[in-house]
Amino acid sequence: MRHIETPCIKVCSLDRMSGLCRGCGRNIDDIWRWSDLTAREHASIMTELPRRLAANSQTASAIERM
Repeated sequence: MRHIETPCIKVCSLDRMSGLCRGCGRNIDDIWRWSDLTAREHASIMTELPRRLAANSQTASAIERM
């Protein structure tokens, strides 16, 4: 069995508006298919996660200020 690196931090809660996990930033499709993705696909998603989390955080903050 091969080791598969994951961005999961065990804070598994999907944001209803964005569809992203509040812990790692993956969407349900990313999570569901993670073990079947190639190393290149993992790297692509991992590169995108900080932007997703930042955008999701900014949206949540804007909604709270309303």
